[in-house]
Amino acid sequence: MALIAFLVEDNKTIRDQLIPTLEELTNARVLGAAETELEAVHWMTTHDGMWDIAVVDMFLKEGSGLGVLRGCKDRKPHQRVVILSNYATPDIRAQCLALGADAIFDKSTELEALFQFMGSMPGNGTATSSS
Repeated sequence: MALIAFLVEDNKTIRDQLIPTLEELTNARVLGAAETELEAVHWMTTHDGMWDIAVVDMFLKEGSGLGVLRGCKDRKPHQRVVILSNYATPDIRAQCLALGADAIFDKSTELEALFQFMGSMPGNGTATSSS
């Protein structure tokens, strides 16, 4: 079964390009998307246990990826949250890891690494079978 993904990205063009790419290259099914921190945290908490991975941009229309990380710190053990940002500086990486990010990827240079990370996750429907 497909990996259940949630995308937090405020740029519509990037969202529209990333969703089919993730679905094609990583055996993911993108179940939802949000543009703001509040929308993301609300979706992730109301769909508790129904997603396997959240791919989160750092700078959002309102709020930030750091706030999303804070908002989902009590996620299930199988759930992963990764940051995908153009601002993956050493300081940002350290802050994200301290807040519980499982990985941080630079949009401009590390997309392949994101695809590999997602491809290595168990795609056996963990989220949907545990709810």
